Amino acid sequence: MNDVLVGRALVKRFGQTVALGGVDIAVRAGEAVAIMGPSGSGKSTLLHCLAGIMKPDAGEVHLQGQRIDTMGERKRSELRRTRFGFVFQFGQLLPELPAEENVALPLMLGGVPRSQAVRQAREWFGPLGLQTMETRRPGELSGGQAQRVAIARALVSRPAVVFADEPTGALDQRTGHDTMRLLVEATKHNGAGLIVVTHDPNVAGWCDRTVEVRDGQLAGVRA
Repeated sequence: MNDVLVGRALVKRFGQTVALGGVDIAVRAGEAVAIMGPSGSGKSTLLHCLAGIMKPDAGEVHLQGQRIDTMGERKRSELRRTRFGFVFQFGQLLPELPAEENVALPLMLGGVPRSQAVRQAREWFGPLGLQTMETRRPGELSGGQAQRVAIARALVSRPAVVFADEPTGALDQRTGHDTMRLLVEATKHNGAGLIVVTHDPNVAGWCDRTVEVRDGQLAGVRA
C-alpha cells in the first residue's frame, strides 16, 4: 500500500509552548491509525496540521505526493471539502437540515446540484444501517444514528483521508463499538486512510496501528 498522507518534521508553537516538536507520520491508503496521548500532548494539533486546518511552523505535509501545507487558505479549504472527510465528537450536523441533506452538504458546497447530491447521499444510508432515516432531522436521531450520518457525510465525496476526532466520546460503550466498526469498515471499503484521535484504548483497538504523542513528540507506535 502507498502512503496517502505524510507529515515530515512537523513543528507547531503557540507562544512559548511547543505543541509539536518535529513529528514524522505517514498513513497508507486503507489504513486506520489511532493517535493517542494525554490532554495537551499535541495529538489534536497534529490532526489539525495534517488536515490543513492550521499550518505548521516548520515541516511538510503531503497528500498523495502533493505538498499541501504551503497552499493558501482557499486551496486548503477546497481540499478539506473534497479530499478530506471529518467526523467530530458531537457530529456537528446542521439541525435545520434532514439527514440526507446533511450528508449531501459537501457535494452541494462543491457545486453538485441538490438532486444529484441527495441521490448520492442516499446511497450511504443502507450500508450504514440508516434506512428510513433520510428525512429525519438531527433532533429526531439517536446519538449513534447521528454519528452514522456524520460518517456518511465524511465519506460521500470519496475522500482520500478521513479524520475522526474523539468520534465515540459522546456515545455509550455499545453504540461507540458499533460506530467504530462502521467507521473502520466504511473507510477501508472506500480505500481511504483513517486517522482517529482518541484517549480511549478500546477505540484505538479498532485501528491497524496506534501512535502515541507526548509533549509534542512521538512516544511510541503499536501495531
